[in-house]
Amino acid sequence: MEYICELKNISKRFHTINNETKAIDDLSFNIKKGEIVSIVGPSGSGKSTVLSLIAGLEKPSEGEVIVNTDSIGFMFQKDQLYEWRNIFKNCILGLEIKHMNTDENKEKVMNMLRNYGLYSFRNHYPSQLSGGMRQRAALVRTLAIEPALLLLDEPFSALDYQTRLSVGNEVGKILRREKITTILVTHDIPEAVSISDRVIVFTERPAKVKKEYDIEFSQCQGERTPMKCRNTLEFGEYFREIWRDLDAGEE
Repeated sequence: MEYICELKNISKRFHTINNETKAIDDLSFNIKKGEIVSIVGPSGSGKSTVLSLIAGLEKPSEGEVIVNTDSIGFMFQKDQLYEWRNIFKNCILGLEIKHMNTDENKEKVMNMLRNYGLYSFRNHYPSQLSGGMRQRAALVRTLAIEPALLLLDEPFSALDYQTRLSVGNEVGKILRREKITTILVTHDIPEAVSISDRVIVFTERPAKVKKEYDIEFSQCQGERTPMKCRNTLEFGEYFREIWRDLDAGEE
């Protein structure tokens, strides 16, 4: 089995002048190539820290992080669009940084803008777009460098509920269409269940893996989309089980 990412007995401690905080303790899991995995857990349980470890922004205190690709895209809670660059120029920023700003790659960006409903707004500036459109633009920018591994740190949390549902559905369809290996950190159980192939539940800090769920929807016929998944009986069953896991951890 081909893993794109492996975490082996990871621990992470943060130090201050007066004390030490253990955020993660003996954490292990693997991510298969092409898999969409969500991580859920109590607030402050180290979910975002795990993404930073995988991206190489942090180093583990113990254990080993193995990432079998140099091509990683990271999308944060805020869209991080530059207000002085129009949408197209924002979307090719990663290409410029990585010296991949070829005519061919710029045309791929144009095609993504067409596919994701942003082409007519390519010359607009971020302040002229809705929150959902800005998040889609941020996703285009992230996908433009063709990452083998995509890390999403609560990318929809700043959106209102209706927009969050709509954008989450569109992003879920894009991830499956492009077959991009994805790790999504979220506190939203319905979001995790509807988008993912697998959900990993963390304990309270210091984080360990409490339980893992393989998410399958036999009732989802044809193209699997997050919105279709939300309308199945299986969706409710997964939600209740994961909710019980989290609720028991906070008693």
